[in-house]
Amino acid sequence: MSNTSIKVLVVGCGNMGASHALAYQLLDGFEICGIVSTGKSKEVLNEKLGGGYPLYSDYSLALAETKPDAVCISTYPDTHEQFCIQALEAGCHVFIEKPIADTVEGAERVVAAAQKADKKVVVGYILRHHPSWAKFVEIAQELGKPLVMRMNLNQQSHGYMWDVHRNLMKSLSPIVDCGVHYIDVMCQMTRSKPIRVSAIGARMTNDIPATNYNYGQLQIHFEDGSVGWYEAGWGPMMSETAFFVKDVIGPKGCVSIVAKDAGAAGKSDNVDSHTKTESLRWHHADIDATNEFTRPDEWIDLQDEPDHQELCNREQRYFLKAIQENLDLTDHLADAVNSLKVAFACDESVRTGEMVRLI
Repeated sequence: MSNTSIKVLVVGCGNMGASHALAYQLLDGFEICGIVSTGKSKEVLNEKLGGGYPLYSDYSLALAETKPDAVCISTYPDTHEQFCIQALEAGCHVFIEKPIADTVEGAERVVAAAQKADKKVVVGYILRHHPSWAKFVEIAQELGKPLVMRMNLNQQSHGYMWDVHRNLMKSLSPIVDCGVHYIDVMCQMTRSKPIRVSAIGARMTNDIPATNYNYGQLQIHFEDGSVGWYEAGWGPMMSETAFFVKDVIGPKGCVSIVAKDAGAAGKSDNVDSHTKTESLRWHHADIDATNEFTRPDEWIDLQDEPDHQELCNREQRYFLKAIQENLDLTDHLADAVNSLKVAFACDESVRTGEMVRLI
């Protein structure tokens, strides 16, 4: 490893933390200087990586002792703001899993701290690094306005993943935690401001706090007349019928992600199936004098279909590029705050039963 490598402290060793740690080990330009978790997951990850890394249960101690150049935060959302600001104040760049904080005000404090420290903060919007999702957004932008965007990701979680989801729901609902990804995608597709939202939710288990819900569906109205819905549910009771819907309609036709394998029964709780596209189906609405279609549907199969680990590798390459080339991340962070703002407005709508106006 080169002496110019960026020393990174890995904080959080669950699914995402472990994948990011593996990316740091695989990529030239990074060197892991320590691994942090409160439980046994750090020992499991250390063994997976070949061993030899300093292990810590206390984040502040790890930060002080390892003196990293960068920190990767993949802990539960209620720690994101504190850990990120602490890293920035220690002079570190930060890669942080979404959401950037567990409140809008917290997210804004993180952005202010990044500006004050003059350090890079990259948020883990993994779909932005997927070529097929980028193509999905690009085609959607060619369908005319208004757009109708229909998306969901329901997870029939059990075993370890139900533990993860229950822990997440101590601080956030599924439509906030997962919804920020898809709200971000919708905003990219429309390039328009969300103006109002409405949402519904249901608590279908006593295994989560009485104040939260494990199923939610949100609707967004955009300034240009576009509308979108997103649905997310977690738990062993969730249906695996139509759990994977990614569909956009415009005046000129529609485009859909058709994931025959990833959308099959038994796949809703598989992390690779959350991003897998397999094929894009582009339907053209052009008709002739007899109202018959004039163009066949196009099937687009991109050869570059990265798995979950490769997507994490690409996220970390972007993080490295942001640091080395001093990329301007102003818009990146503004988008992260904006999608979180919209997600929390949807959460408010669930809790109040009222439509929430954003502008």
